Parts: sequence; C-alpha cells; structure tokens
Amino acid sequence: MARTLAEAMWFPAALFLGFLFCFAPALHAPQPHHAKVVVAGGAQGAKAGAALRGQHPGGFDVTTVTRAGEARQAVLDRDAVAGYVAGGRHPVLYVAKANGVSLAQTLTRNFSHITAEHEQRLIVEDVAPTVSKDLTGTTLVYFGTAWSVPGYLLATTLLRAVTFNRRRKLMTIAGVAVLFSLVGFLVGTGLGYLPGNPSAPAIAFLLTTAVATFASGLAPFVRQYFPAVGMGLFIVLSIPTSGVVPAPLLPPFFQRVHAVMPLANAVDALRGVLYFDGAGVLEPVLVLGAWITAGVVLMGFDAWLQHRKAARKDGGGEQEEVVEPPVDDPSLETPTPTALPVHPHHFGEPVPTLQGTVRDGARQPVRHAAVTVMDAGGRQLVRSTTNARGEYAVTGLSEGYLSIVVSSPGRKSGVHRRLLRSGAVVQVDFTMHDRPQGASPRRLSRRH
Repeated sequence: MARTLAEAMWFPAALFLGFLFCFAPALHAPQPHHAKVVVAGGAQGAKAGAALRGQHPGGFDVTTVTRAGEARQAVLDRDAVAGYVAGGRHPVLYVAKANGVSLAQTLTRNFSHITAEHEQRLIVEDVAPTVSKDLTGTTLVYFGTAWSVPGYLLATTLLRAVTFNRRRKLMTIAGVAVLFSLVGFLVGTGLGYLPGNPSAPAIAFLLTTAVATFASGLAPFVRQYFPAVGMGLFIVLSIPTSGVVPAPLLPPFFQRVHAVMPLANAVDALRGVLYFDGAGVLEPVLVLGAWITAGVVLMGFDAWLQHRKAARKDGGGEQEEVVEPPVDDPSLETPTPTALPVHPHHFGEPVPTLQGTVRDGARQPVRHAAVTVMDAGGRQLVRSTTNARGEYAVTGLSEGYLSIVVSSPGRKSGVHRRLLRSGAVVQVDFTMHDRPQGASPRRLSRRH
C-alpha cells in the first residue's frame, strides 16, 4: 500500500513543491537586481548614479556616459533598461514599456525619489511603446506560452506514434510548429495584440520546435519521470521566468534560469523584433537553436543505442531489453498496437515489442500465416501476417498478458499466452503441423 501510494503521489507532490519554490519566490516581491542603468549629465549624473546605488545596494549596475543621446540609445539598443539624463531644469528618464510596465514603474519611482531631493520634476519618456491593447507589456509572454506548452504536449502525443522514425517525428514537429506560429501570429495581429512584423512567426516557430524536439529527445532517457521533468522544465521553471515579471526584477537565481529557458529567450527575441528594431535578438535565437540541437542529438543518441541493442540481439540470439518511451497519461497516450515489417533495425526506426517466427513440421518458414494478438479479455489488438521467412513483428503493445494466435490454410492453428513486460521484447515462435483430412479447423494446437 505504501509503495502504491508513493507511486501515485510523487508526481503531484513534485509539481506542488515546484510551484511553491518557483512561482512564489520569483514573483511575490519584484525588485531590482543588477538592473543596468546608464546616466548622463556630468557631475549631477554621477551623483544620481551614486545615490541610486546607495539606496538599493546590488539593485542597479550604473554606467556613466558623457552625452545625453547615449543614455537614450542604450535603452533602444537594449544595453540598459533605463537612461537618465541629469542637468537642466528637468531631468529626463528614458524607459521602454516594451520591457514591461512594472519595470518602467519601478525605475520611475526610484529616480523620482532622487529628483525629489533636489525639488526637480522628473520627465519620463517611453522610447519603445507597445501596441494599444498591450497595456502591461506582458502580452508576448502569453503568446509565448501558447507556442511553448503545446510543443511539450506534442512530444507526449508523438510517443504514441510508434511507427514514426526520427525523421518523421522531426518533420511532424516542424509542420506543427509552422502551423502554430502562423495561426498564433495571425490571431495576435488580427485582434491587435501584436505588431504586424513578419519576423515574429519565425521566433514562434523556433520556440515550438525547441520545446518539442528537446522533449522528444529527452523522453527515452528519463522514462517514467518524463512528465515531471517536462513540466518542471517547460512550465514550473519557464513561466515565472518568462517575463510576467521583467527579468531585472527577478531574484538572481531566476535571472540565471531566465537566461537559458526557451520561453524566456523567445519572449526576449519577440520584444527585439517587434519593438526594438531587431536589437538584442541574436543571443536568444542562438539559445533556441541550442535547445533544438540538443534535442536532435538526444534523439540520435537514443536511435544509436536502440540500433546497438538490436544488432546484439540479431547477432547473438539473445533477448535484449528495449526501453519504451513513457507516456504522460496512460489512459490517453497508450501506444497504438501496430504490425511492423520485419527487417534489420536502423537508426530511429521503431523496435518491436513482440516478434517471432512461424515454421511447419519440417522447420520450413510458413509464409502469409495470419497472426492475431489479443488482450487478456479476448479483444483483438492487432493482426499481421508472416513474411517470406515466416517472421512477424508487432509494436505498441501495452504490458500485460497477451494471446497470440496463428492460423494458415491446411494447417492446425496455434496459440500462445505470454506476459509482456514494459521495456522487454517478447519472442513467440510457432510450429504448425498439417491438418489431417476432415479435421475441424477450429481446434487449436498449443505449443509450450
């Protein structure tokens, strides 16, 4: 009972702790941590920067420049989140609403305290305003989530596609990513939530592809822990660091997570192409490319391992265990039983969970013998036929007891009952004898 309870509780418990220790610490009290600020205005600007550092130790990284235009340009180039120009009657603060309204408000509040000490009125200029329907500057986070989470779910549904090799899975991921990116972009621009920049669908495509490819490559290695690992990476860690709270307001740990998560980098890239004329886009695009590359490498490595196992089995006649990728929800994502063509296994191709050979009394292969696989309740799962060498193979079978029935005209039918365990290949061979004249074809000869 304790073991069953632990198996049932570990996943929700892991998510519960993940939400507690990721969402609340990251989002409950936003405040600056090493936010980059550029100040200009000679001695007055330097004093303002020193006052800012004194009020919030570790909160701001201040750089001093000589010309006022450099402070403004630093915000447009995304080298800083604020540019402050002292001197004159009214100091000016340059911010970007596209980085998030909460960040702009925090910067305005902190610099207002400094100017109030000198009885000056602070002028705030927004150098990168968002579209009118994006009042908080966070709409890109929600669209990014819409492109990211379905990528993870796509990887779980592809676990059912047991007859898909690596190439077909990658083509499916690419096709779905194209569809999702275009539909999301058209909906966003049509409703007025996104600017109509045609570069945005390319970023969305990279995001969906990165999540789906890496999740597909990761699944065979984490096995039954795939749901926890996948949701931990692409939901628990990604969403609170994606820009709901701007990265400069996150605690240092979550800022480091932000720097590597695909969702966060996609949102940064979307901000760059939509509101900053492409500034700061290269680095997040490279991060997304790294996730895609890592996923392809993992898929290739798993295919190589499966090929080695199949080669050892074919060469030594030994039964080798084959790791079956786990599924997220067994009630929905159980692999579909499918008959396979029998041939040497190559990289990325599906590996059978049930296979065997049918021979006659003279040990010669029986061609085109009908092989029917049924579950413990007698329900037919899949039907296949033997090839010229008398071989058959089936994949996508769930663990449990199976009945395998073989029949061929003019021969006695045969049936075996076997237990299929997760991750193992079951070998079931038959010997079929000729049926005497006048014998009933319904009688099954059982070979043990």
